[in-house]
Amino acid sequence: MELDLSSAIHYHDGCFPPPSLDYKRIMPALLGANAALARYDQLLTAMHSNELFLAPLRGQEAVVSSRMEGTISTMDEIMQLEAEHEESPDTASALRSEVVETALYQRALNTARQQVADGRALSPSLIRSMHQQLLSFGRGASKSPGMFKTEQNYIGEYGRRSVRFVPIAPEHLAGGLDTLFDLVNDNNMPILLRTALAHAEFEALHPFQDGNGRVGRMLVTLMLWTGGAISAPHFYISRYFEDHKADYLGALREVSASNAWDAWCVFFLTAVKSQAIHNIETAETIRARYEEMKQRFTDLLASKHAVTALDYLFTRPVFYNSHFTQKAGIPKPTATRFTRILLQERLLETVRKPAGRQSAIYRFEPLMELVRV
Repeated sequence: MELDLSSAIHYHDGCFPPPSLDYKRIMPALLGANAALARYDQLLTAMHSNELFLAPLRGQEAVVSSRMEGTISTMDEIMQLEAEHEESPDTASALRSEVVETALYQRALNTARQQVADGRALSPSLIRSMHQQLLSFGRGASKSPGMFKTEQNYIGEYGRRSVRFVPIAPEHLAGGLDTLFDLVNDNNMPILLRTALAHAEFEALHPFQDGNGRVGRMLVTLMLWTGGAISAPHFYISRYFEDHKADYLGALREVSASNAWDAWCVFFLTAVKSQAIHNIETAETIRARYEEMKQRFTDLLASKHAVTALDYLFTRPVFYNSHFTQKAGIPKPTATRFTRILLQERLLETVRKPAGRQSAIYRFEPLMELVRV
């Protein structure tokens, strides 16, 4: 059966970058996004240990970004997989393949961040390496990981033959990527506007056979960081895009349909502002829960190691008991006593009971109930 292209929008040849933008229209959204992002960045900098907030935030981003592409997993599963990897990196997980695929999102972004920190530029080569790691397992492994498309791809509704958008043709992709990354690295344009334009263009190019949405959202984080909008690469936008998916896809489509770059920029900047505010509220909620638990742990555990244990559970809310007792910076007999008390008080829930030489896996429910998505 042939594809139905009758209502498809085609890639906007020759229209990127846009020759001009309506700054009068865009400026209020730009100022609002800048202010909210600055408040979020200041909050992270001021937290005594921002990893208490960032560990669950990274898990949320991996779950939501992958879910937008049809890969369904949960925060509990992702945290369990990370615990398994920390306990024994070479052991294959018994969790569903979708969970491993989602975890690869985190690892691909972490690898890219480290490479950029080591001096690697944002470039076609970098996104190919990100893509290769992202699709190294599961359904994506058969979709040419790390390779740009060589055949025309299409965007349509899943399971239907009707095409909604036709990305750039493969023979023009190299030139399109060169133009895109010229803008990505153009410091003369405000970083938030540059990121907005680059994200829309990346999705319109759709350079890979699969995984374009996830790589495109990783690029947002990397651009905001390298462009100085955030001091560390810890801002993720997938939650807003998923919550407003129809508007998101519609705004992207209108860029090619009617050259609606201004409207897209306003949408993207609104997304940044809203996500930054949401992150601030989430961080404040987590911090309040931390302070509540700090007092409770101090009273329950009656030990100078109580806060050390709490910090461990906030950064690893699903964990192997053996790892906690051996590597949390607490004497093993003390850690064993802590586990027993916290289980009795129902602050820890059992994910998997110990079996033979296999340690138990526990979940710190007071945090997990705040961060599930």
